[in-house]
Amino acid sequence: MSALSAREVRAVTDLADTLYTFLPGTPHPRADQSLSFPGAATAAGVGHYWSGTSKGPAISQLLRSTLENRRGAFCPLIKAIVNNALIYRRNKNPLTRREMDRVNELLRSFEFKIPELWDEQFLQSLAGTPPTGAPKPTATPSVVALKDLSTEFIGLQQVEPPQQRGFAFERTLNELFHAFSLAPRSAFRLVGEQIDGSFDLNNDTYLVEAKWTGPPIGFAELMVFAGKVQAKASWSRGAFISYAGYTEDGLAAFARGRPTGIICLDGSDLWHVLSGQIDLRHLLDQKARKAVETGRAFVPARELFANVT
Repeated sequence: MSALSAREVRAVTDLADTLYTFLPGTPHPRADQSLSFPGAATAAGVGHYWSGTSKGPAISQLLRSTLENRRGAFCPLIKAIVNNALIYRRNKNPLTRREMDRVNELLRSFEFKIPELWDEQFLQSLAGTPPTGAPKPTATPSVVALKDLSTEFIGLQQVEPPQQRGFAFERTLNELFHAFSLAPRSAFRLVGEQIDGSFDLNNDTYLVEAKWTGPPIGFAELMVFAGKVQAKASWSRGAFISYAGYTEDGLAAFARGRPTGIICLDGSDLWHVLSGQIDLRHLLDQKARKAVETGRAFVPARELFANVT
């Protein structure tokens, strides 16, 4: 038996809530009995983990018991639930792209990525998928919201001691990510390391390292964070946010002879966002694209956009 981490326990609860409407807990006596949570569990070989109690707690218990005792059966269980839901909900309430995106996002908390559920043809077939070529909806904060966040950032200068200033910086960044609908999560601790949070962009999860105080970030700090990211799932990405910026030597050394799985932002980037000159989601997209094209982890906003100085 393998005990779940605190992060996984929380993710189990979120996943159970998301899956709740996929299937019935107790199907109608004259309905197909396989099109239910106990039916999906049986198909995956973990039917004995279905408790038969109240539906919500029973789903959580099914997921948790499978992860702790039969981890290899977890992906088959999720696939069985989704496949059954596609049939069960076909006529009255079809499974949606939004629901499937949420399931895929939560599976990453357990370092799982099920290829069949990421297949673009499958995702495009779901209800609620925008037509091909349609612009993706984005959420842009109001001028008032950005002004309030700017005031918070300015107020960080007055927070003492410096350690508390760092925590306040993390919280304010979390609010900024929320404002741009990046589904952030607060700081969490894994064995032997601290992660300052994470956010989701275009179905990619980025781990976050945030530094408010101290000198510009150098090679050693970049390597440590890159190591944290690489030690997670193979598709993990990272965003290093250093208000004080980065040393030229550190960036040059970091770029030499290795691919980057992280992008970097500095205080100037943040103020371009807070002033309304750049959409944060677009900035992150362009930094990620530039990293792919050039191997540079840090490309300042002024190099990416002609309208900023």
